[in-house]
Amino acid sequence: MSQPIENLLHENRNFPPAADFVAQANASDPAIYAEADADYEAWWAKWARELHWFEPFGAVCEFEAPNAKWFLGGKLNAAYNCIDRHAEANPDKVAIIWEGEPGDVRHVTYGELKDEVSRLGNALKQLGVQKGDRVCIYLPMVPELPMAMLACARIGAAHTVVFGGFSAESLQERTNDAEAKVIITADGGWRRGKVVPLLQITEEAVSKGCPTVQSVVVLNRAGDYPIPTGSFYHAWSELVASQATDCPCEPMDSEDMLFILYTSGSTGKPKGIVHTTGGYLTQTYATTKLTFDLKPDDIFFCTADCGWVTGHSYITYGPLANGGTVLMYEGAPDTPNKDRFWRLIERHKATILYTAPTAIRTFMKWGEHFPADCDLSSLRLLGSVGEPINPEAWVWYHEHIGHGKCPIVDTWWQTETGAHMVTPLPGITANKPGSATHPFPGIAISILDEQGEGPVVTGPGSETTASGFLVIDRPWPSMTRGIYNDPERFQATYWSKFPGKYFAGDGVAVDDDGFLWLLGRVDDIMLVAGHNISTMEVESALVDHHAVAEAAVIGRTHDLKGQAIAAFVILKSEVTETPALVDEIRRHVAEKIGPIARPDDMYLCGELPKTRSGKIMRRLLRDIAEGRALGDTTTLADPSVVATLKLQYEEKEG
Repeated sequence: MSQPIENLLHENRNFPPAADFVAQANASDPAIYAEADADYEAWWAKWARELHWFEPFGAVCEFEAPNAKWFLGGKLNAAYNCIDRHAEANPDKVAIIWEGEPGDVRHVTYGELKDEVSRLGNALKQLGVQKGDRVCIYLPMVPELPMAMLACARIGAAHTVVFGGFSAESLQERTNDAEAKVIITADGGWRRGKVVPLLQITEEAVSKGCPTVQSVVVLNRAGDYPIPTGSFYHAWSELVASQATDCPCEPMDSEDMLFILYTSGSTGKPKGIVHTTGGYLTQTYATTKLTFDLKPDDIFFCTADCGWVTGHSYITYGPLANGGTVLMYEGAPDTPNKDRFWRLIERHKATILYTAPTAIRTFMKWGEHFPADCDLSSLRLLGSVGEPINPEAWVWYHEHIGHGKCPIVDTWWQTETGAHMVTPLPGITANKPGSATHPFPGIAISILDEQGEGPVVTGPGSETTASGFLVIDRPWPSMTRGIYNDPERFQATYWSKFPGKYFAGDGVAVDDDGFLWLLGRVDDIMLVAGHNISTMEVESALVDHHAVAEAAVIGRTHDLKGQAIAAFVILKSEVTETPALVDEIRRHVAEKIGPIARPDDMYLCGELPKTRSGKIMRRLLRDIAEGRALGDTTTLADPSVVATLKLQYEEKEG
């Protein structure tokens, strides 16, 4: 990328935190940034010491790129920090509020959580799981999912959670790469009124070959689905229920592996991202307390699945390490109706909502009357995660969900970073819609050009305007310790472009006020007539039009320009498609961010290809626009969407 990434969108709206929020905030003094930057090791050590350690740590950090160690010599246990210390202080406090898609509800206290996790820990021990072994977890979004994660942590085994919508092939691949000794699954889980046959998928994966797996534990969630008999498959109700509730926590070295989580690579097999215990727990604990301003009486509703890193960090480890109460939901947001999330908030009095921009744009498409018909007055803070949020979606979220009173924390981070890296602090930051604002205290971010030169941005107050590659300058506690069994790939993927620095793979701009604007994956930057243009900015301009509900933009090969902009657009339900409207939307983009960004091609469609976590698969749209054979579609929520789009595209082009 020889030219800088263009920063075409300009957003001047400003939303400072309300005085009453600042007065009660966990962080309200901007001096926190200077304090953390002056001695970042001391800053993180202070947070680490708020956790329980069986043995105190000595040196705070050792780093020689790409290898980091944090809190050296210290011994702790993640399950003890997330359960036991709270169960001892307040056993009747609710840790998990859960609602299943059919409407069943459970409340699990910290005392009950400790007993259930201990029983499962003892059951895993009975099956031969020892410290250092790996356990694969393939469950629906039920309380037993975080319980299984914490049971592994309790006995010193590393877990690898596989999202409960993945195929048998995906489950087999991840199980074998992690060399898992046990799989924990369920007979099924509910999704849009139907049962996802998890046990059947697990049996298929095992039949294809999982040589390290010695046992499968099966939770009865869906009902009348028989569990195979014999010594290989074990019913949770029989194996776990009979175990003792005394299961001591294994003291773990700070650098002992806590989990492996697989994330898709651009090519080849998924990458097994490794996280260790002390540093990961420290940063998820600190970011939960400061980013979400978490209080003891909050009800924290994160809409992610524990199959993704957001569910690891901000359903399980971060909130529970803080002694918080999390709200979990099993099913789809449109079942039985499109107001399901809002009914959950109304019914359980959720105070914090953390969801994805894709979901917010979907809610916009469905209409503001769904949240308007529900009582959302319990909400006091909103969050966004997963991809950059366009300004109009931010404002809609602020007005229709937060009713203009809730701060929004637009968070940037990755599976690899483990926890928030760039985010507002709601008691300090004056938000600009669409900007993730500033690095979290203690995090050092650079914006570099292709040659590795550029300004360093460490907090509010920068006077430099720049755009380029987002690079992390120094180690942070929750950073990944590598790709499981593949150090060469780890070095090549993250540390080779800018030696000694972590390259996140994202483009970013910083404005005159020091606010960071994430521009999406560098892979999604289009080179149009010599200009590097972010797909995110063009998508934001499209969604800014009153008729557009959602949009995805890609660059396709063009003989003269290098790349031409192709836009796939979903109109709002009440809008009628006309050629004049298409021309109007294209003109709107040109007026909003400049003629260079005017889409050459625009295709109106009913749905976009998305992963099960809600991310738009732009590479498949590129395949369609370039006339290539479709790439891997196994991670799509609905593979039929891309086939329909391909047919529509070919008919229009033909």
